[in-house]
Amino acid sequence: MTSPLDVADHQWFVEEREYARHEARRGRRHAYEHLDPRRTALVVVDLVPFFVRESAYVRGILPRVNALAASLRSAGGTVAWVVPGFTEPTAKDREFFGDEVAETYARSGGTGPPVARLAPGLDVQPDDLAVEKTARGAWTPGSSDLPDLLASRDVDTVVVTGTVTNVCVEDTVRGASAAGLRVILVADACAAMRDQDHNATLHVVHRSYGDVRSTDEVLGLIAAGARQPSAFS
Repeated sequence: MTSPLDVADHQWFVEEREYARHEARRGRRHAYEHLDPRRTALVVVDLVPFFVRESAYVRGILPRVNALAASLRSAGGTVAWVVPGFTEPTAKDREFFGDEVAETYARSGGTGPPVARLAPGLDVQPDDLAVEKTARGAWTPGSSDLPDLLASRDVDTVVVTGTVTNVCVEDTVRGASAAGLRVILVADACAAMRDQDHNATLHVVHRSYGDVRSTDEVLGLIAAGARQPSAFS
């Protein structure tokens, strides 16, 4: 049993055989070895009080999310906070989850403007984007304004963080990848309920949808890109 102040970190990994598979295909371990911060968005999924309150793993990622946001923002990139929007549970939802859980999930994002629904302690700045989504993934057609907002800023790379790793985060990664964006999932800035669930998504993403990196690695990519402002324009 954890207290509200407990924090935890996932014991995450990508199997060496998966790294080796891609190294054999493309001659390098990681898909994306550079990024242009000005064409990059940090997409933070569902860091609302409901999830922060319920999970020590979610509380554990908040400082890393803030570090990524500050770094990318200072390098001219975009920070986008995404929160769950309310939709009335469907008959299918009620059948699948049961009435009580379906209602809980539907209302998990809270009420009010999206920026006001974010968990306390997040480093949210006035120029950041704050949007809601009405499906699990932010790229589900009709779910969110985020794809259009990022397209208007000529974003070609998204760095994805948040919770729950194997549900809304994974769905968002898959959608962004299908839309043609370069996707980097930050392994230690996402949270699930268990290590097994978290690592299963890392495996799927690394294999088929995007790169999987640590916070420190992404901070290094941002810093390197900021030193070469025109290299990838």
